[in-house]
Amino acid sequence: MKRLTVILQCLFFLLLSSAGYAQNATSSPSSRFGYGEMNENIPTAFRGMGGVAAGLRQRSAINPSQPASYTACDSVTFMFDLAASAMWTRYADLNGHRNRPNGNLEFVTLQFPIWKQHIAFSAGIMPYTSVGYDFALGGTAGGYDYQINYQGEGGITNVYAGLSFNILDWVALGANAYYMFGDATNAINLTFSDNAVTGSMMYQNMRVNSFRFRYGAQLFHTFGDLHKIVLGAVVENKQNLRGEFVQYELSTLDSVLVQVKGFQVPLYYSVGASYCYDDRLLVAADYSNQAWNDAKYFGLTDVLRNRSRYAFGVEYRHNRMSRHYAERMYWRLGATVMDSYVRQGGKADFTVSAGVGFPLRTSETLFNLALEYTHRNAAANLVEDNLKLTFNVAVAENWFFKRKL
Repeated sequence: MKRLTVILQCLFFLLLSSAGYAQNATSSPSSRFGYGEMNENIPTAFRGMGGVAAGLRQRSAINPSQPASYTACDSVTFMFDLAASAMWTRYADLNGHRNRPNGNLEFVTLQFPIWKQHIAFSAGIMPYTSVGYDFALGGTAGGYDYQINYQGEGGITNVYAGLSFNILDWVALGANAYYMFGDATNAINLTFSDNAVTGSMMYQNMRVNSFRFRYGAQLFHTFGDLHKIVLGAVVENKQNLRGEFVQYELSTLDSVLVQVKGFQVPLYYSVGASYCYDDRLLVAADYSNQAWNDAKYFGLTDVLRNRSRYAFGVEYRHNRMSRHYAERMYWRLGATVMDSYVRQGGKADFTVSAGVGFPLRTSETLFNLALEYTHRNAAANLVEDNLKLTFNVAVAENWFFKRKL
């Protein structure tokens, strides 16, 4: 009964967090395009490995990006994962460069078995997109000096619940249901130094209240006692994005309210594989694609562009039973190459990452750090360099068993 009470308290905490979830995860000027800056929802341990996920199933991490992985958890273990991040970003454009710090709650997730190792449940809250920018550009047109101010804030948040099933000793299937909510605003204000010249303003507001679904599958097998292989795939159907979308066009002479329709989230798929040797060396790779080119945005397709992502990572743990703490730690490296989904974006972004996992001596609880450096050609003449530190505590406690007297 006590265990059930704690689980219900954790679920209540997730719902409470969703009610006040803050989207302040970015200050990037490029987040004014499309739905904002996309978030991968990768657990901290896997971020240190380049963000691989589809082909990974580990009992020490909750992997919400691959719903088939939940049954990898121990059949008597309850897990609770809380992550936060700190980021430093340098922006460079024709006007010079500037630095911005950011910090944010990344995600809150939980996971526990329902029936031995055959069925497992997971739930959590995490961002889908983030919008946050405030900058100005100036110039001269027709002999008049002008300034354009760009401002935006908000984002879309995911609350998910998922189930995973082991239907054979080597096959797992899973599904996540997402409730998407939140709002984002974008404003452009054009003013002239001469009051005789009329300025203008455009204001967009997007308030989302929608559902979507994700499906996953994994094949896994152990060869002998030393070799483990996992193959994984994830898919999401293209779906309408429901909510309220309005656009105001204002000037000193008149104003126009435009009710805009036709927004979708795209077809998404991901495939991945991992190989583990002797529970010491883990190597994994992923490929994913989002078909934004066919998804409606402001009622039109071909406004956004398809987004491909390649990820590769390694993890090494010398000896989990060693007396030397450094030999029980997890050491991770990874790299990612990813396209932008907005047409204003430049060449592909690339990320290099490193991570460390600190196990506790008396339990399965794990503290993880992941450091990621990303170089992004965000738009014409705009370059971003991000250094992001993500840290989490993955609490794992043995609950679901009866003690023998």
